[in-house]
Amino acid sequence: MAEPFRVRIRVRGYELDTQGHLNQAVYLQYGEHARWELLKAAGVTQDGLIGSGVGPVALESTIRYYRELRGGDDVDVSCEFEWGPGKVFHIRQDYRRSDQVQVAELTGVAGVLDLATRRLVGDPKERFRALATDPELLGIYAPALAPTSPSAGPGGTRRARPP
Repeated sequence: MAEPFRVRIRVRGYELDTQGHLNQAVYLQYGEHARWELLKAAGVTQDGLIGSGVGPVALESTIRYYRELRGGDDVDVSCEFEWGPGKVFHIRQDYRRSDQVQVAELTGVAGVLDLATRRLVGDPKERFRALATDPELLGIYAPALAPTSPSAGPGGTRRARPP
């Protein structure tokens, strides 16, 4: 399995809270930044999304904090999409300092919103596949060809022999 996509971000002083560590809301911004950078690397642009009448939408986000980030720390934020059937997909993001210590993780549920109907599209994976120049970066791979054999039927499944 390929390494997840990662973006390095340096924590800025104005992002700190009164305890001197990264404000909790900024973790969401870092996650959003990493997601857009992944989409851009895969060839999916905001203009392309809008032009096709859709946009990604966050439906749920959960952050778990393990260690603090302080001003000047470098943090690598990963981003992976997990596809399944239906209208939603899952997001996994890992936050690690430059010394590889995990400081947080974000998990989320997202979809693709049809901007005209304001409803989720039925198959977000296929919508992203159509927009991306490199869909494998998004975890979207070409369908594998099923092995076939002389007694295999459609789709590579064995046909039952009559009794």
